Amino acid sequence: MRREGRQRVAMNEATFRKVNEGMEAGQDTSGLLMFLCECGRLGCTELIQLTRGEYESLRTNPRRFAIVDGHEILEAEAIVERHERYSVVEKAGGPEAEIVEHTD
Repeated sequence: MRREGRQRVAMNEATFRKVNEGMEAGQDTSGLLMFLCECGRLGCTELIQLTRGEYESLRTNPRRFAIVDGHEILEAEAIVERHERYSVVEKAGGPEAEIVEHTD
């Protein structure tokens, strides 16, 4: 994947993160909450379920994103966690990491 493609993926993920942060604020705090998959795929609208604690833990690292298992883009990120309901990917470095850190 070319650099421009990896940067587009990072921008898509950062956009989904912003949407999810707004969704989190409007949901009941108990049980599982619904979030958009934060993958970098254009047009993805799949939902994942996380607890508020899982989501807040994920947000402590601006390079990490919650995705539907199988939505990882290995040319742009690495899988760092797998859970029953979702997976977590992380930007390793370079311009993509700068984009997601800057937009956090």
